[in-house]
Amino acid sequence: MYLKKISNEELELLPTAECGGKVYVLSSSDNQDEAAAYLSGCSVVGFDTETRPSFKKGTINPVALLQLSGADRTYLFRVDRMKLSNKIIKILRSKSIIKVGVDIKDDIKKIQNIVAFKPDNFVDLQKIVGSYNIEEMSLRKMSGIVLGAKVSKAQRLSNWSASRLTPHQVKYAATDSWISREIYIALKAGEQPL
Repeated sequence: MYLKKISNEELELLPTAECGGKVYVLSSSDNQDEAAAYLSGCSVVGFDTETRPSFKKGTINPVALLQLSGADRTYLFRVDRMKLSNKIIKILRSKSIIKVGVDIKDDIKKIQNIVAFKPDNFVDLQKIVGSYNIEEMSLRKMSGIVLGAKVSKAQRLSNWSASRLTPHQVKYAATDSWISREIYIALKAGEQPL
């Protein structure tokens, strides 16, 4: 049985999770076919987006990055600099590929603001962890409870529209989508829901 809650102090004692596998940052339409071919072969894909923060009331920036992760590869699509290919959009619409993330309703809307698509087979971890007796809703704490590893949030408020992403931003963004996939896989492979 999983813990219901984990304190910040307990979380800090855990090792830091890092994305497994290779990370590819795509800023143009190049390599989208390769990404689509890989992701289409995955039954479960981690999903997340990043948006440049706004520190001005009423200002909302468009999504800058779409992250999609398989078991050993993560693709970071710089959607503020490129158009998503039909093959990538097909993955977001796919009934056979599970796309999993945390608090994904707004992330889906942000992607829909740049490309029209009907999402299918998306799973929000916040909506399923309760059936495993977990009360925590943050990715950080879910990761601590399910995987025994914490997720760094140090880059969350960084500039995702910068001309070049830093290695720390790349690692953070890749880990965010990859860890959602790992939590989902662990939940489904481990204890049965209550």
